[in-house]
Amino acid sequence: MRKSLLFSWLSIVLFFFLESCFKKDSGCNYQKNTSVASASDQQNLKKYIDSIGIDATMDSDGFYYQIVSNGSGAPPDVCSVVTVTYTGQLTNGNVFDQETDQLYTLGGLIAGWQQGLPLIAKSGEIKLYIPPSLGFGNTAQDGKNGNVAIPANSILIFDIDLINVQ
Repeated sequence: MRKSLLFSWLSIVLFFFLESCFKKDSGCNYQKNTSVASASDQQNLKKYIDSIGIDATMDSDGFYYQIVSNGSGAPPDVCSVVTVTYTGQLTNGNVFDQETDQLYTLGGLIAGWQQGLPLIAKSGEIKLYIPPSLGFGNTAQDGKNGNVAIPANSILIFDIDLINVQ
């Protein structure tokens, strides 16, 4: 009887141990961002897009984009680790950030990236025009690496190469 109980107990412990080893848990705690740009931000961004005469597509969330190349494979989701090369600039042309082969978890980035980057896949290229409410909003950002700061309520323009998706 004791052997039978001990065997049953060990079987249960072994089952739960093995089940936990084979469970796939990415550890991702990010939720899909469903923010929509405010009406005034959308209006201001549209004025900017019209003033420079570019042919960009407006997303239903209120940002504009131009797909340079679609890439191939599955697009990233909020839990994806993406490798990107990008340049970020303001509407006056001042570059506020520029990086090569940087790794980020998409869910940890601004809403405009979380919503725009899934429009392409690995090896794709996109240009995003992001209104303040999908960027840094009314919070100014300090410049880094000698680049200019981002004033509060800035429209952000990103040229992004999506090098890899994990």
